[in-house]
Amino acid sequence: MLLHVPDILDREQLHRMRAALDAAEWTDGRETVGTQGAQVKRNRQLPDASPLRRQLGEALLAALAGNPLFHAATLPRRILPPRFNRYEGGGEYGMHVDGSVMALPDGEQLRSDISCTLFLSEPEDYDGGELIISDTYGEHAVKLPAGDAIIYPASSLHRVQPVTRGARVAAFFWVQSLVRDDGCRRLLFELDASIQRLVATGADRAAVLQLTGTYHNLLRRWAES
Repeated sequence: MLLHVPDILDREQLHRMRAALDAAEWTDGRETVGTQGAQVKRNRQLPDASPLRRQLGEALLAALAGNPLFHAATLPRRILPPRFNRYEGGGEYGMHVDGSVMALPDGEQLRSDISCTLFLSEPEDYDGGELIISDTYGEHAVKLPAGDAIIYPASSLHRVQPVTRGARVAAFFWVQSLVRDDGCRRLLFELDASIQRLVATGADRAAVLQLTGTYHNLLRRWAES
């Protein structure tokens, strides 16, 4: 499921985060990928051991925790602490697929079900830099307002177009969902959205209760401990 999640960060949060990132020291983004990824990746990232990465990542996780749309769409079990990258001067990331299993700071492993990119630069501040996501319906170009995120299956082939003017700054991270299958997650998301609309329009309470029970029984069936 490809989904735009707006307004994860408000203007004040964005201003503080961008001010900190604009003053940060960046390293070669190839340090966090394997041999194949390093051949097509040209960007810079905050070092994994950077205290700023940890501080900003915690702030972003707190914002995600308060976003109902993000939770409804991802049903998160684990989230890899966010990383931050910067593309400029022709920087790009060629077509690739994300790693399937990633190490968490506590030594546990995360299965990457969902990839997430949260844009921290306004679209008009840079040229190029579109996130191109390929699926069975073709290629989708994504370039969102600052503070908005795109979520998509981590199994998708994707790339970042060269940035020819300005700087594209973003956060990116992965989610292991309670529900592994993308099709099942989509059904649950659509059912949850329908229930919310029925509640908002004052639909029959017994019918809403029955649908809510169906949602939870499906989640109970598909969720992994």
